[in-house]
Amino acid sequence: MSSARFDVLIVGSGPAGSFAALTLVRQGASVALLDKSTFPRDKACGDLVGPRGVQLLMDAGLSLPSQLNVGDMVVIGPGGRRVLLPSRAGLTYPGYGTIGTRVEFDASLQNAAVDAGAVLFTGRADAPLEVEGRLDGYRTAGGIELRADFVIGADGATSHVGTTAGLVDANKVLWGFAVRSYVSQPVDLPVIVLWEQSRWHAFPGYGWIFPSADGGANVGLGIATRSDRTAGNGAVRMFSQFFDRLRDLGLIDRATPEPSPRLGGWLKMGMIGTTPARRNTLLVGDAAGLVNPLQGEGIAHAMSSGKAAAEAVLFDPGNAARSYRASLASAHLPYQRIGAVAHATLAGRPFATAAIARALTAPGLGTAVAGGWAIFWNDLLDGAPRSRARKVATASSGFGDRLTQRSQAARWFEAEYR
Repeated sequence: MSSARFDVLIVGSGPAGSFAALTLVRQGASVALLDKSTFPRDKACGDLVGPRGVQLLMDAGLSLPSQLNVGDMVVIGPGGRRVLLPSRAGLTYPGYGTIGTRVEFDASLQNAAVDAGAVLFTGRADAPLEVEGRLDGYRTAGGIELRADFVIGADGATSHVGTTAGLVDANKVLWGFAVRSYVSQPVDLPVIVLWEQSRWHAFPGYGWIFPSADGGANVGLGIATRSDRTAGNGAVRMFSQFFDRLRDLGLIDRATPEPSPRLGGWLKMGMIGTTPARRNTLLVGDAAGLVNPLQGEGIAHAMSSGKAAAEAVLFDPGNAARSYRASLASAHLPYQRIGAVAHATLAGRPFATAAIARALTAPGLGTAVAGGWAIFWNDLLDGAPRSRARKVATASSGFGDRLTQRSQAARWFEAEYR
């Protein structure tokens, strides 16, 4: 049986793991990058990297192999009314996002990490290796022992590292499930569709149709399930009905066939239920629940958390777990707490969800709050320039903060991040 030792073992080489590896090796650390899949491989995703993610890529000197920059976004309410959410540059991020397939995007980040010096291994992290009660690495399914001073779990929503390290409380985790496919029809702007399965009975999530870099479109449907993962098949069952809704809205031609194949995947949202770090084990990206619980974006959070974990290991190794938790709290609270409470509250209340969706897209109100909605919904308040839209987003954040301060979620976050 072969064995190797590194400064850091990273399990999972998606955006979170590869960005962590790149940050580490550029500072001289030895890194083993372990992934169960051979790249390139696909992932269920809307393929949209938000403004903060674009800034991280630019700061790291990286770009997508092929990409399409997008700005404004359209939200369509249950009654068919449309609201344009404007995209504006902030003080710390550009005024646009970018789109590229996960096949290309993830492979490009993994290649960047390997080119910089990370050592890539393909295989499953099988048996955890412990020394004096501390995680010391993993034995792969192929029998290779990869040992390290630190272990970073970047292995997705159903993280094996998080589970084996005892960092996940399954009863508190908020889940989502998304299914997506591609069609050849072009789309001008990214579109979010809030829709009702029947009148005033909202679907517990949203659908989308986004432009793709090849001139077609990415079509998907995501469902919020709280801690009940059996409800995830709702997105699969309702996809055909949602595709018909896109036809009714004129976003898809009647002659366009329903797409196949489709790809699905789990999302762990709102940070709640997952301890992000303990001793020498740190979780990043989806493994840490770092998906926006209001709109499902996860790539920017994956890369930023990967960078934060790497920097905690590099610059505060004696207190890496505490340093990383503090970094996450500074970057993501109270927004994730507000979003987690909203997610958990609305997922089982279709009438309330429908009422909110109809109000936000109502004539007059939708236009009045669109700028602030875009900032708050996309978690862009930190760095947003002074404007009326910022005031709306600040008021929304303050209201949400006060509303959730005494919630069970607030007590959980206080215990984990104080």
